[in-house]
Amino acid sequence: MITVITSALIAILTLGAILLGTSVRIVKQFERGVVFRFGQVRSEVRGPGLAVIMPVADRLQKVNMQIVTMPVPAQDGITRDNVTVHVDAVIYFRVVDPMRVVVDVQDYEAAIRQVALASLRSIIGKSELDDLLSNRERLNQGLELMIDSPAVGWGVHIDRVEIKDVALPDSMKRSMSRQAEAERERRSRVITAEGELQASQKLAQAAETMALHPAALQLRLLQTVVEVAAEKNSTLVLPFPVELLRFLERATPPEAEPPAGPATSQSVPALSAGLPASADQCLPDTAVMDRAAPNGVGADR
Repeated sequence: MITVITSALIAILTLGAILLGTSVRIVKQFERGVVFRFGQVRSEVRGPGLAVIMPVADRLQKVNMQIVTMPVPAQDGITRDNVTVHVDAVIYFRVVDPMRVVVDVQDYEAAIRQVALASLRSIIGKSELDDLLSNRERLNQGLELMIDSPAVGWGVHIDRVEIKDVALPDSMKRSMSRQAEAERERRSRVITAEGELQASQKLAQAAETMALHPAALQLRLLQTVVEVAAEKNSTLVLPFPVELLRFLERATPPEAEPPAGPATSQSVPALSAGLPASADQCLPDTAVMDRAAPNGVGADR
């Protein structure tokens, strides 16, 4: 009799432990639990912690509330300017309504993946190649709106969509490389021309300054001589400027007047210094007399 009672108690305790194990669930911090009672969803959503349900009547389904990263497989498409490209993307989304995710859609991740593929093909066909390469921010926003519109009805929120890579054909890569090289060459020539223009303007200003101040030219000449002399040269060719002669001529004091008397050959250059040379001064006396004789007078001399 005692053995039967003991066996019954053990059976009851075992059954109670089984029922207790089936009625208690642990919901993690990043999860939410949706309870079905006899197949009908309950209005309340169980939060993190211990969730107690009826052993046979209730069924608890957990939903992950974390942000999910889903890569979108690369898609081949033709842009609006008839260029074949290979584009892939990535989607960041999370569940905002666990009840709708469980009830309204069978597999929300597969549904979002298919919508993303269709939206990516559509955005490729509506865009040009330059937009895919340089204006991705606007395309990402448009792609996010296209995917988020149906996802909202499933209880999913699209946080972000990014176009990762745009693969181009080899022929298009070579064409773009030649275009970029030509553009860099054009910029180089423009910069060189602008430098030459600025240099010529500065040289013109320097020439005007030196014309107003001749001493500046002499200082520049001396500076050039110093720079050349610093090199290991055996020969130095130094031009002698005429302006320096004029400066020395003005700085030389006037000499004493020569004594009165017939002009000698040594005094002629001194008397004629500073006077303009004329044709009559360069001719002999006889030639002067011949030119002065009217109508051939004196030609018989």
